[in-house]
Amino acid sequence: MTTVARKKRKKKNKLSYKKLALAGFAILMLLVLTPPAFRYIKHTLKYGFSFSQKKQRIYVANFGVELPLRYKIHGIDISHHQKRINWSDVAAIDVDGIKIQFAFIKATEGITRQDLHFERNWKKSKAAGLVTGAYHFYYPTRDARKQAENFINEVKLGTGDLPPVLDIELSKGKSKDEIVKGCKEWCDIIEEHYGTKPIIYTNPTFYDKYLKDDFEDYPLWIAHYYEEIPRMQHRDWVFWQHTDCAIINGIDKPVDLNVFNGNMDDLMKLCID
Repeated sequence: MTTVARKKRKKKNKLSYKKLALAGFAILMLLVLTPPAFRYIKHTLKYGFSFSQKKQRIYVANFGVELPLRYKIHGIDISHHQKRINWSDVAAIDVDGIKIQFAFIKATEGITRQDLHFERNWKKSKAAGLVTGAYHFYYPTRDARKQAENFINEVKLGTGDLPPVLDIELSKGKSKDEIVKGCKEWCDIIEEHYGTKPIIYTNPTFYDKYLKDDFEDYPLWIAHYYEEIPRMQHRDWVFWQHTDCAIINGIDKPVDLNVFNGNMDDLMKLCID
């Protein structure tokens, strides 16, 4: 073999090795990048277009949790467990356009209990400009009428307030029929008094087991944490409590964060006339 031929062969071998190396690198990068790309495409289809996770990094830095990106109206729900709240600081939050625009406030529980901070939270949140609503924690083992009266005695709702909320998440050993009967009685009394259908708050498992056949025409507030979307594709919902461990300005304790399934006009239409 001549010297020229040897040089050509060496050059050809070098090119082949280079091509093989480039092909191997391309395959490696494809294997590495395909799963993230798939997750990104899935995330984009569900929550809207974004070139990166920059928004979520901003949200985690400010709220301690990721936020559902497709929803524009955010809010909180609180009770005496959050202690003394600085509502001016809550209302001043503006993180990349995300604001706290509504608040559900615990008012009563059972037939005798009233939340110790309800009156202050109600007045201060409204003064800060938030759209406000009140909720009752319901016990299936207690008289439904007396529970409704407890709420009515404590909560005065007016124009611009969100409908009253029945928080039902415990069965306490009661049957489906007993739970439905009691919740219906509470809701009927509340609707007659306030002139608006109450909102039902619960989780997907409880709703499907006890409520789905009898409360489909009630606005639903669903609690389902740490998920991309709530497991309630079989019916509409208006509020979604997506986390119970957010940290926000004005509140020293972890707090529940929610989104509203609509725009601000839709939220105001839901409110009492």
